Amino acid sequence: MIDRHKRFARTSLAAAALALLTATATVLPHAPAVAASSIAVVVNNQAITTGDVERRVGLLRLQRETGNLNEKAREQLVNEAIQMQEAARIGGVVSDDQVTQSVNSFASGNNLSIEQLTQVLNQAGVGMDHFRGFVRAQMTWPRVVNARYAGQGGSGGRMSQQDLVARMLERGDNKPTTTEYILQQVIFVVPAAQRSAILSQRQREAEQARARFPGCAASTQFAASLRDVSIRELGRFMQPELPADWKSQIESTSEGGTTAVRSTERGVEFIAVCQARQVSDDRAAEMVFRAEDQENQASQENSQRFLEELKAKAAVSYR
Repeated sequence: MIDRHKRFARTSLAAAALALLTATATVLPHAPAVAASSIAVVVNNQAITTGDVERRVGLLRLQRETGNLNEKAREQLVNEAIQMQEAARIGGVVSDDQVTQSVNSFASGNNLSIEQLTQVLNQAGVGMDHFRGFVRAQMTWPRVVNARYAGQGGSGGRMSQQDLVARMLERGDNKPTTTEYILQQVIFVVPAAQRSAILSQRQREAEQARARFPGCAASTQFAASLRDVSIRELGRFMQPELPADWKSQIESTSEGGTTAVRSTERGVEFIAVCQARQVSDDRAAEMVFRAEDQENQASQENSQRFLEELKAKAAVSYR
């Protein structure tokens, strides 16, 4: 799992980082004097002022945004107000210390002192307080989305070698490492017609067999001594591609151990972890990158869906 602060610095502020670095190398024009603020939008009784909109326009300029910046700024601020109101409702707003840590990391990562970053933000008409509010919203909203939705997976085509190299260079660290498992599935067969009559008995038999499971090498011979038990060789799986319904149990099982017994449509089963080893090669890198991409895509889809739900219920009045 990617650290939330690192992901935030790498993605949410990537455009701003480039713009801020450019800004320090050139002389920015002084931001125009801000006129007295009036109310621009009211979101569920929370006022967004024209001054807020002007500061967000300044941030959008630093991010090299184009188009109708006033309209984009108002829309961003309305969304953030709705998001932060929901975060406050569930107690998910990040702390001041966390915001400070993220801002400091952002400045340091872009070779800026906090004083230099503050100067650039002031000169652009944004200000540090507005920037911190932006950072707080960017850090808080993923927490709210994660609290609402479970993780989702997906699939896709193989990554090219060029894609892998590019992603590894982008990370700037060692090639990703993941766990490779060799698995067996032990199935105590329960015919559908007899399920209600014998399921409990088969569960007890499976628990007893699991307690004396001799290991993968001797599993076939072991199963032959039991009634209606089959061994299924599942083969090799890397951690990101483990079956979702078994994933958490397999991850918490050490090499040579077995997962807990559970009922399935086939009968009563458990998984034996024949081998678990750390691997770091191109295939492992691909699996890790793919899992990260799927998580990001699912998170973005959930974020948009949840925001639309909240906006549909919100009282938004443009002045």
